[in-house]
Amino acid sequence: MNSYFFYHPFFYKAAIKSNSNNDLSGLTIRAAKNSELHAVAEVLTDSFHPANGLFFWMYPLVKLGIYEDLRTRINSGSPHYFCLVAIKSEKLVGTIEVSLKSVCPWSSFTNQYPYIANLAVSKSYRKQGIGKQLLLKCEQVAFEWGFSEIYLHVLEDNESAKKLYFAAGYRLRKVECNFTDWLFKRPKKLLLSKSFQ
Repeated sequence: MNSYFFYHPFFYKAAIKSNSNNDLSGLTIRAAKNSELHAVAEVLTDSFHPANGLFFWMYPLVKLGIYEDLRTRINSGSPHYFCLVAIKSEKLVGTIEVSLKSVCPWSSFTNQYPYIANLAVSKSYRKQGIGKQLLLKCEQVAFEWGFSEIYLHVLEDNESAKKLYFAAGYRLRKVECNFTDWLFKRPKKLLLSKSFQ
């Protein structure tokens, strides 16, 4: 049985209250269904590889690659991987992935840590608190897995993402830069973490 579809009340409806800044009423965060993978791939592709300029012609190919990678991860059956989606007004408006990463490929469970990847919210739904709710849900998953800390990466020049993560309680653990990043003048990767109880 695929680990995505077991019964767990956590995945059915996020009880999210509205606050004065953002209207989160009617927002549901749950595990992605196979039937939603094209919509998830669209949100990810548009967020990370928008169809601007000449890239317009590559967009369908990039989206297909993202879809296939996502489908492989979801169908892996791993009990320590979830692709979560944010649904508002019956529309898929955001996504995030949480899994366990190993310090080394041969590491045991005790040397693994929860890791967040691919947080994306549709452009017209940004700055409404949806990204923060997706992060909180990943933290809840990590806590249920028995961890009290969670990690993610962000590029040094991604100011809006850094603002979101720092406001959500994430702190800098390490600045990562390798020779190819330096050679091609790519931004450094920042490893962030958050502790919770």
